[in-house]
Amino acid sequence: MTKRPGVAAAAGGALLALLGPSPATAQDAENLPREPRGISGGYTSWTTDGTRLPDAAVSFDVAEPAVRDAADRAWFPATGGGTDPVAGTARVELAGTARLTGATAAAPLVLGGLRLDLRDGTGTLRTRTVTGGEVRELALADLTSGGPAPAVRTSGVTWSGLDAALTEEGARLLSGWSGREFAAGDGLGRLAVTVGTGSTAETPAAPRPAPSDTPDGTPATTPTTPPPTAERDAPAAAVRHTTLAPGGEQTVTGTGFTPGEIVLVAIDADTRYQTAADERGRLTRAFPVYATATEGAHTVGLTAVSGGHRAVARFDVRASH
Repeated sequence: MTKRPGVAAAAGGALLALLGPSPATAQDAENLPREPRGISGGYTSWTTDGTRLPDAAVSFDVAEPAVRDAADRAWFPATGGGTDPVAGTARVELAGTARLTGATAAAPLVLGGLRLDLRDGTGTLRTRTVTGGEVRELALADLTSGGPAPAVRTSGVTWSGLDAALTEEGARLLSGWSGREFAAGDGLGRLAVTVGTGSTAETPAAPRPAPSDTPDGTPATTPTTPPPTAERDAPAAAVRHTTLAPGGEQTVTGTGFTPGEIVLVAIDADTRYQTAADERGRLTRAFPVYATATEGAHTVGLTAVSGGHRAVARFDVRASH
């Protein structure tokens, strides 16, 4: 087959544009909150369980720095944007890409440049992708609040229970790519957003905090901007018991993380909990070892949702005789 350098170069340029940060437009600047607080960190969880995707033979995955657990949930770090906590508005730029694979699609559909525009309990999930060799930016899904009002803290805001439904534009994109029929309004999952603002001043007229959507049902801790520090040691994990019996309780301790960052805790590669590193970059999490746990080696992994910080500890399960 004859190679076409011009086409290859165009496709390569399109891919670089897809994966790079989205340039701001004049309309973007006008739509930002009038006096936004800069976003200093955070994450968005995206759960795809119960959506139209499996029925259409479409699988969902992510690329770093986003991470995915075993429960159809992905975590995208927040890397920029602004928010007005009192008005409940925000623009949240997410790192990482979503990757859709279809049984009848010729190639995966890569969704980059993910961005959330939130206002008055509703919003839009925007993305960039490459179709026909050209970069295309679109509103992929409309967001509506199926949960409590935003939980406003002095250092950040949490939106939980944001239901995502395909826009007409998003439905056309998925239908054309997959060869399966998608319609506007088809569910695309549920999102929960937690962002830090780095503010230490009290927020006026803030609503009462509400629990956020976490894997273990406990309120999430909002990440804050860490103070400048000297170079840190690499993250490490250690367990309290190197060997224990089924039905016992294990505790993992992590060190070397960035103060305030959110860390996912996975048992044998199954993400079950989230916690936040303290001001020294340390964290501790207790968890049960089920009575049905198999004898032998097991792992507990710590992964920062911002990407790059990971640590694993190992322990053995042995039945007492």
